[in-house]
Order: sequence, then structure tokens, then C-alpha cells
Amino acid sequence: MTTRKEQRRSKIKFRVRNKISGTTERPRLSVFRSNKQIYAQIINDETASTLVSASSLGYETMPKKEQAAKVGEAIAEKALAAGITTVVFDRNGYLYHGRVKEVAEGARKGGLKL
Repeated sequence: MTTRKEQRRSKIKFRVRNKISGTTERPRLSVFRSNKQIYAQIINDETASTLVSASSLGYETMPKKEQAAKVGEAIAEKALAAGITTVVFDRNGYLYHGRVKEVAEGARKGGLKL
């Protein structure tokens, strides 16, 4: 059984995903936030494949917002190495603040264009 919070996030997620999708020229940067970790993937929706991914699994000693910024920088570094310079940001139903915002700012700082 899902809670109201999960239902709300699901509705927002589907509404956002109807408007954006990752292409070969501009793949989608998707963020997933759990209670302890944060994960980011760059996805090409045309081929249904993950091109690059990063997570906060190696950064448990620092605060969560710093972990998120490091994940953003790491995903940007891997993306630039793979030849990806511009992406579409998918906040995955989460509000654009806190850790989700830190991932986006870290990716911009790392050299990605959102």
C-alpha cells in the first residue's frame, strides 16, 4: 500500500517525464534520492540505456549535501569523458532544493550544461 506522499511524488514524476526525455544529442540526467544515499544516471531514452552513473556510496563520512555535490561533480567528470556535454535534468518527482539542487549545481560546476 502506498502512502499519500508516494502517490504525490509518483504523479509529479509522470507529469515531468511526459515533458522530457533523453535523446542521443541531449540525454537525461536522472536523480534518485534515498534516505542515506543519492544516485545519478545519464540515460538515453531512445536506446533505453544508461550511459554514465555515479553514487554517494564512497562518501559516507561527509554531510548529505556535500555528498550530493560530489556526486554531481563525479557524474559531470564521467559524462565529459564519455563525450556528453549537455543533458536534460530529471528531478524524478523531488522538489528542486536540498540534495537534488546540490547534484545539479555540482554537475554544472563539473562542466555539464543543464
